[in-house]
Amino acid sequence: MSKKIVIIQGHPDPRGNCYCHALEASYVKGAREGGHEVKQISVSTLVLPILRTKEEFAGEDISPGIQRCQENISWAEHLIIIYPLWLGTMPALLKAFFEQVFRYGFAIGLEEGNKMPKGLLTGKTSRIIVTMGMPSLIYRWFFGAHSLKSLERNILKLSGIWPVKESLIGSVDSKDNDYRQKWMDDIYALGKKGK
Repeated sequence: MSKKIVIIQGHPDPRGNCYCHALEASYVKGAREGGHEVKQISVSTLVLPILRTKEEFAGEDISPGIQRCQENISWAEHLIIIYPLWLGTMPALLKAFFEQVFRYGFAIGLEEGNKMPKGLLTGKTSRIIVTMGMPSLIYRWFFGAHSLKSLERNILKLSGIWPVKESLIGSVDSKDNDYRQKWMDDIYALGKKGK
């Protein structure tokens, strides 16, 4: 069964020559060969002003570029989020993207008299692919994968996107090309299955 998939490329380097971009290309190739429809969002090409007030976050003044991202995410059944781990978390530009796109009224709803927000993106699933210099086991067990858990729980699950799977690719700078190629092959296979 084919899926509608949106890939959010969270690497902030617009040159497109990083390992995250190679992983994205592998996923896209696999997904298209598997019969899935794919749309791509490159965070590095978007104009993403930093939101500074509650009013800006709740406001309706959204740029056309952000509106297109919201339309693509609404269209999708499955989201792929790819980013490098920087200082233990996602790059600031990717965080700015989530703040701009996953606003009240699009991703999160507030009902009158109810203090708990309601996820508006239910029925969608996601996979997060994170590259990092440290071994992924150390990130997961010693550091507690706090930023990954925050993205899963505080952004995706809160918005109704669930389940969320993850692929943590550690030691990317110190491993050989065979290691990196194995991961690209694994990501290609996930794309082919639409997972």
